[in-house]
Amino acid sequence: MHFVEAKGLLTGSGGHFGMNIYRGCSHGCIYCDSRSRCYQFTHPFEDIEVKQNAPELLEAALKKKRRKAMIGTGAMSDPYMHCEEQLRLMRRCLEIILKNDFGVAVQTKSDRILQDIDLLDAINRNAKCVVEMTLTTYDDHLCSILEPNVCNTKRRIEVLEKMQERSIPTVVWLTPILPFINDTEENITAILNECARVGVKGVVDFGMGLTLREGDREYYYAALDRYFPGMKEKYIKTYGYAYELPSPRARELKGFFSSFCREHGMMSDPDEIFRYINTLPEKYEQMSMFEETIDGIE
Repeated sequence: MHFVEAKGLLTGSGGHFGMNIYRGCSHGCIYCDSRSRCYQFTHPFEDIEVKQNAPELLEAALKKKRRKAMIGTGAMSDPYMHCEEQLRLMRRCLEIILKNDFGVAVQTKSDRILQDIDLLDAINRNAKCVVEMTLTTYDDHLCSILEPNVCNTKRRIEVLEKMQERSIPTVVWLTPILPFINDTEENITAILNECARVGVKGVVDFGMGLTLREGDREYYYAALDRYFPGMKEKYIKTYGYAYELPSPRARELKGFFSSFCREHGMMSDPDEIFRYINTLPEKYEQMSMFEETIDGIE
């Protein structure tokens, strides 16, 4: 872990923004796209870069925004990695989001998010909060191989339950689905049954497969050699060095997935889910626009 003074924090414009407090990750997921060389890491991926001035940057940025919006985090680096236990930068940022009447969408794999459930609850009551949890593998042993340094799927489902108890809306990322490894109807069914039981709003899937880029591919293939002997050769024979690697069962699994979500009232279209995640309630947006008009008159 090393500390930097960042020049900026928020990205995006208009109706929603993104932020990453950390760069890199300690969860060790064997398939992580964020390891890809296109993201131009200048330090080892596990040597977490900490934007130590993130709260100050966030507060300064939000004070300049005239319209309230959703702020998303976790797409590139999980905000609830091990270092957050001591640093609590995410908590400080949530306090600032609450104070400034913005909404938040948090994507994570970690049950450390529960340490901030009080703030997430307050933000949801004040504006809007969406908790996004990645679930890929229901089997505990397989989960410990694919995602070794973070809580297992069953614990993540408990987190979703606790969010539901607070009426905090949740979304599940059912991705990636790894060809020949977790691309079974049994695995998908077990996860979707739990999603329906705990009342998630939607489930995101991108075609029942995974993507591999330079940097990510080498790390993933080394893990296949370590845990699934002969699997790397099967991948190369099946996909070559393609970017998109759909499961051979993708069509069948996607059909089952879509039918299940429809029958249980869960969103499954990614565009619809992202609109939901990134949009403040209409009444709140109207109030924000009214305040902007009043400020303009003044």
